[in-house]
Amino acid sequence: MTGVPPVVIPPIVVLDEIDSTNAEARRRAEAGEVGPLWLLGLRQTAGRGRRGRAWETGEGNLAATLLFRTDKPPAEAAQVSFVAALAVADMLAEYAPASLISLKWPNDPMLAGLKVSGILVESGAAPQGGLWIAVGVGVNLRHKPVESERPATSVAAHRESPPPHPAEAVEVLARAFERWSRSWTALGFPVIADAWTARAYGLGEACVARLGVETVEGIAEGLDGDGALRLRLPDGRVRRITAGDVFFGAA
Repeated sequence: MTGVPPVVIPPIVVLDEIDSTNAEARRRAEAGEVGPLWLLGLRQTAGRGRRGRAWETGEGNLAATLLFRTDKPPAEAAQVSFVAALAVADMLAEYAPASLISLKWPNDPMLAGLKVSGILVESGAAPQGGLWIAVGVGVNLRHKPVESERPATSVAAHRESPPPHPAEAVEVLARAFERWSRSWTALGFPVIADAWTARAYGLGEACVARLGVETVEGIAEGLDGDGALRLRLPDGRVRRITAGDVFFGAA
């Protein structure tokens, strides 16, 4: 009987202290390193989130970045943020009740309706051609942030035993990422979009999309074929949201 080949994860480089695992991935990529490899920062002193926000890591939390090179065009390569979100959701399900896990557009894994993780994807021209991609993942394993723009939680708050060490959690994350990446490569984005939608937070609900200088209100209907959020406006038109922040109630 022929089985499915075992999932082989990239090497994991453990860094006792680093400014930012994404910044380190950029430095390595610009120096010619192509990966794939994971960078795990046990202490991160200058973590970053989306739109230049600071990301507070905290001791015992996960701060990791996957670095790899791709020949995909930029728009297609950006779909990796949804792959990463599904991988984080799978990782969280190893340590917290699966019924509490959801995904909020564009890439916020949630636990009990509260932000528990952030994903930051960055890219650039690789010296060898194509793009280097850095998929940064932060997960509140042990602590939630002291200061947070949005209501947040941690894995520890939803389990009786201590949360996993980051070195354990990143292996679970890496395996989940490889599984979803295989599906993305073999079957394309629709399989990723369907899996993401099955865990989506807030679909069918009223929300506010903040798009820099513009704020748009509507009902979140789901993903377009490229990952854009379909927002049904009060006048019945559909607005495609390709970048921005989406808020549902207090979340």
